[in-house]
Amino acid sequence: MNYSITKDTKEPAYLQLYRFLIRDITAGVYPYGTKLPSKRLIASETGLSLITVEHALSLLCDEGYAESRERSGCFVIYKEADFLSESGPDPERKPQIPGPQILPHSVGEFPYSVLAKTMRRVLQDYGDRILVKSPGKGCMELRREICGYLARSRGIHVNPSQVIIGSGAEYLYGLIAQLIGNDRVFAIEDPCYDKIPKVYASLGVRVDPLPLTADGISSKELKKTKASVLHVTPFNSFPSGISVSISKKKEYLGWAKERGAILIEDNYDSELTVSTKPEDTLFSMAGAMGVIYLNTFSKTIAPSMRIGYLLLPASMEAAFEDKLGFYSCTVPLFEQYVLSELLHNGDFERHINRIRRNKRRERQLLVFPTNKC
Repeated sequence: MNYSITKDTKEPAYLQLYRFLIRDITAGVYPYGTKLPSKRLIASETGLSLITVEHALSLLCDEGYAESRERSGCFVIYKEADFLSESGPDPERKPQIPGPQILPHSVGEFPYSVLAKTMRRVLQDYGDRILVKSPGKGCMELRREICGYLARSRGIHVNPSQVIIGSGAEYLYGLIAQLIGNDRVFAIEDPCYDKIPKVYASLGVRVDPLPLTADGISSKELKKTKASVLHVTPFNSFPSGISVSISKKKEYLGWAKERGAILIEDNYDSELTVSTKPEDTLFSMAGAMGVIYLNTFSKTIAPSMRIGYLLLPASMEAAFEDKLGFYSCTVPLFEQYVLSELLHNGDFERHINRIRRNKRRERQLLVFPTNKC
């Protein structure tokens, strides 16, 4: 194991190890089904602590490259070549749909005192600027802050011109349908958030529901569909609670590339992952391919914060301006300025990190409950 972990870099040692392991897994050094070296062996050969190695391995499991098996170690579950193959055993299992859940746009428990303080500051500092009509795509301040936040937290690098602000997910679904047109078939997850097919159908779009397995949309059904647009929720899809593996994400991308299709990535809950490394997005993995990224602040701040945003691939900017550039932004400037301040001063990211720490702590207590005599 010739991994050179350096300390004279800003990247933590566990992330360096994580990337070395991913490199070898995707290159076939550790093929599907093989066992990874033990954490003690990795620690011995790299000079890292067991805790650091465990952290890297847990990220591999969170991302779907490997899975931990009790008393056996970590085994590779990444499959590069099997994306749309029908040979071999059928790995697809019906998902276990849990009982009633909170709706996707539930309260993010953002501290009211922080929100109120920020609102007062915006009223004082921005003055009558809040009365001006917003630019069609949203104010530049907010679009710039969203770009900065996504670069820091998700590894997504876009220009403000690619960001479209709108009042919630349903409104943005409508913009997407109008941008792409109703002459295409849209494939969606089955089950999915019920507003998705309703909005598309209301605009004359033909929808093809594709059944979910335990790891996302059925590969067989994805291959059979005539759709050229695919709307997916890769992380914690509602209401199934399914999060897809890195292999399934690459399958989606491979399917889109083969068909010249468009992917719509709906990531309403992705900030609230318990992983210490945020989920890789289809948008960041796609390069120059056509992926439209969608997210909102209704889940992370409050349902009343009806602010969402689209990220357009650069190749679709001109089409948006031509077809939909006449639209006015549906979010008041006051709310846009408030959100841009929360992003700029770090309050939003501190809130997200606090929730994720609490969720990790709760999960650890479930796995390792405290024994009481």
